[in-house]
Amino acid sequence: MCDHLPVFEPRAIVRLLVKAGLAALVANEVRGLILAGPVLFGMYQAGGTAMAIWLGFCSLVGIAISVFAPLFVARKLKLV
Repeated sequence: MCDHLPVFEPRAIVRLLVKAGLAALVANEVRGLILAGPVLFGMYQAGGTAMAIWLGFCSLVGIAISVFAPLFVARKLKLV
C-alpha cells in the first residue's frame, strides 16, 4: 500500500468548487462588458435611430440577464 498519497477532505473539494464557480461568475461579468461594446458602437454608427436604440436595448437586456441571472441564483443559494 501507498501511505504517502494525499487524502482530500470533502469540505476542501467543495470549497475549491465554490471558488471555481465564483471565478466563473467574474468571467461572466467580464464577458458581458465585452459583449456590450459592439452593441453600443453599432447604436452609435446607426445614428441613434429608434430602431437602432430598440435593438441595442434588447441586446443589452439580454446580455444583462445572462450576466446577472447566475449571480442572482448564487445569492439565493447563499454561495456569494
